[in-house]
This record gives sequence, C-alpha cells and structure tokens, in this order.
Amino acid sequence: MDYIIIVAGGKGLRMGSDIPKQFLPIGGKPVLMRTLERFRAYSSALQIILVLPEAQQDYWRKLCEDYHFEVEHQIANGGQTRFHSVQNGLTLVPDDAEGVVGVHDGVRPFPSIEVIRNCYETARTAKAVIPVIPVVETVRQLVDLRTNDQKKSCSPVVRCQYTSRTVPRDDYRLVQTPQTFDIQLLKAANRQPYNDGFTDDASVVESYGHAITLVEGNRENIKITTPYDLKIAEILI
Repeated sequence: MDYIIIVAGGKGLRMGSDIPKQFLPIGGKPVLMRTLERFRAYSSALQIILVLPEAQQDYWRKLCEDYHFEVEHQIANGGQTRFHSVQNGLTLVPDDAEGVVGVHDGVRPFPSIEVIRNCYETARTAKAVIPVIPVVETVRQLVDLRTNDQKKSCSPVVRCQYTSRTVPRDDYRLVQTPQTFDIQLLKAANRQPYNDGFTDDASVVESYGHAITLVEGNRENIKITTPYDLKIAEILI
C-alpha cells in the first residue's frame, strides 16, 4: 500500500496574511484542498496523511465542512521542524507496511499526475526519488573572504565581506515534491537524530547513506509562499 504525507505548517508571514497560506483560496478553493485533490486524482487507493499544527486543525475541519470537502485523509500533529512533522506523519504508517511513501508540501497544489506517477513508480526500485527542474537563471556563488579568526568574531551587526562568482547552472537542479521513498527506508532514516542539514526529506535519507534518484518535475509545481505566487496560482487554475 502506498502513502502520501502532506506537510502543511505555514503561518503565512511572507503572505502578509492572518490566515495561514495553506488555507488561502485559489480559484475559490483553499490551496490545501487542491493539493489533496491532486493526489486523490492520481490514485483512489493512496492513503493520505495530512500533517497540520494542532492549533490549525479545528479551522481545517471547519473549512472541510464549509466546502463539503470529502477527500478521505488522516491528520497528524505538526512538529517543531519539517523533520519532526514527517516523523509524526510516519507514525500513521504501519511499521510493517510495504510500498512507497511520498512527502509533499501542502502549498504545492500543481504537481502533474505524470510527475506523481513517475515518482512513485521509480521509487519501487530506486527506493529514494525526487522531482527536479533545470535552473534557467544565471547562478552566482557567494565566496566568503573572511579569515578563520574573522569568522569567529563576526556577529549579525558586523558587515562581513563576500565576493561572488558565476557557477555553471547546468550543474544544478531545483528540487520539488513529492519526494518518494521505500517506506522502510524512510522510517529508518527518520530515526536518526535531527540536525540542521535536514532541509528536506531527501537530505535525511542521503544522510542515512542512500543515494537519491532524480526524475523530471513540472515547472507549474510552484510552492506558494508570497502574494506573487498566489497570483501565478490563480492564472494556473
């Protein structure tokens, strides 16, 4: 059996809104509902686990009533970080489960069905898969000019010195979700102690020692974090 853990813990600070970004409407329906609907469209058998901060769960249930939202899902409590939120979501996946589990950002409502399918099917053999897209802009890398002693003494009020250099953009990819994994692999990787290098689920699995396979994502699969993103989402709808 396959699972998807949808993580939605945003507070909407960059949106400038009192309403968390995952609950803002696009095309007349909250972002998060559109995200869940996309995964249900991929598979009627997929087990959906939604991870939400406990303080937002009553609001979500009220939204589901108001919008007559009937996509079946379980709810887990959000954690201090994404890593801990995914850990909480994984508790709803049986310890002896076999199959693939995905992890997806709740504010990415536009993964294509083809990308979702490719992620899940590739993970059945590759065990750890993420969708990526090419970098189209020129990329510059910041180079720190400070000595080791200066680095130790540098504080937020000290202007630190950097230069920069162009790097080959073909060497880089932008990472999206869903990131999909063999269930037992992700469970084992998430038993590691947390560290700040865990920026996404792939970094957790990579730290555990397993290689990551890349598949092609879709550029429309944007992460909605700013008012500009919301405008783009309305156009995509």
